[in-house]
Amino acid sequence: MNTKIGLKEAMSIGIGGMVGGGIFAVLGLAVALAKGGTPIAFLFAGVLALITSYSYVHLSKTYPDRGGTVKFINQGFGKSIFSGAISNLLWVSYIIMLSLYASAFGSYAPNLFEITQNKTINFHIYASLIIVLATFINYYSIAVVSKIESYAVIIKLCILIAFIFIGAYGLVGNENLTQLAVSNWETPIKLFAGGMVIFVAYEGFELIANAAPDIINPEKNIPKAYYYSIIFVIVLYILIALVTVGSLPFSKIATAQDYVLAEAAKPMLGKIGFSIITIAALISTFSAINASLLGGSRVNYEIAEDDELPHHFLSKLWGQPIGLLITAIATLVLVNILDLESISTAGSVGFLIIFGIVNIVGYKQSKETGGNKIIPFIGFILCMTATVVLINQQITSNTIGVIISIAIILGCFIAEWIYKKTEIKK
Repeated sequence: MNTKIGLKEAMSIGIGGMVGGGIFAVLGLAVALAKGGTPIAFLFAGVLALITSYSYVHLSKTYPDRGGTVKFINQGFGKSIFSGAISNLLWVSYIIMLSLYASAFGSYAPNLFEITQNKTINFHIYASLIIVLATFINYYSIAVVSKIESYAVIIKLCILIAFIFIGAYGLVGNENLTQLAVSNWETPIKLFAGGMVIFVAYEGFELIANAAPDIINPEKNIPKAYYYSIIFVIVLYILIALVTVGSLPFSKIATAQDYVLAEAAKPMLGKIGFSIITIAALISTFSAINASLLGGSRVNYEIAEDDELPHHFLSKLWGQPIGLLITAIATLVLVNILDLESISTAGSVGFLIIFGIVNIVGYKQSKETGGNKIIPFIGFILCMTATVVLINQQITSNTIGVIISIAIILGCFIAEWIYKKTEIKK
């Protein structure tokens, strides 16, 4: 028997998905790219998420399914090589997100307790240990995963909101406030590119789609859940960016790029503030890893059920889909070989393409969904433009990240093509 979900619970799924580890992982990266215009970069990314959510609203109401995005893609393109490749890209993007969260955990944890004298070794130990622990918990009990996530959402939101209020008070008379002046903004194209690199901080709203079949009064509550949660997170991120850029000099933000939110709490609350934000980051990233491992293994299972991955992925290991272990191992490999910017770029490229495709499905199915055709079409154009701008901006500064992004996309299509061809021969 499924528990019915009200508006509050549906919103907490969306907010929890977005305010996972993303903001803790990418804030420093955003400031490095957008400088004083960081709040605008977060706004650009948020507006794109909001436009895309229009397609998700109408598709979730018309085709409510726990497969969420995977089912929408199949609805628009049938069970083809194309839809299979995009669905596989969604699974790989989950793995990239997991790497991002683990990377954030590995960056924040040594600030509380150093295992060795070497910063790099500490990072790899913590990032790897947290994936192993979360995998164990997922195998032990799904109920424990849900409980951790529900408590973590409340804790991290309370701490982040307190950070904003205390930080805003601390901005009065702060000499770094001038960093927010328009003269310190990057060019509009760089602001937009900066917003797209950190677009991963918004991707979690798509988790509402998986809960759509269980949402009470879906006609009213599904649109509210998407729109309210995204607008709330846009405001939250902009305020966090304002406080951070207004509190710390750019040089200090660059030095503490991987744990900048904790560093930003120091001017107001000293070492205690630094420790509180560090603990919030660890709770957030841990809960995000827990939930994303579960989500990633379910996406993998759904794809196999739709004959777009070998049926071996439907087999179980210790009571859970085999995809859970594969997802965890792939995450361990990625987090230990890629840097934060490469992970963030690959994740953003993956989700921009997936959301672009969902917008096309929203456009194609508009008669069935009763939705407007123009908004999904604008969403598609914006997602594709954002992908091109992001790749173009990163090609010189982060060539490895771009190569990995393109290799992942091509790999998903080649793997799906090989699988479909071998299936036909059988």
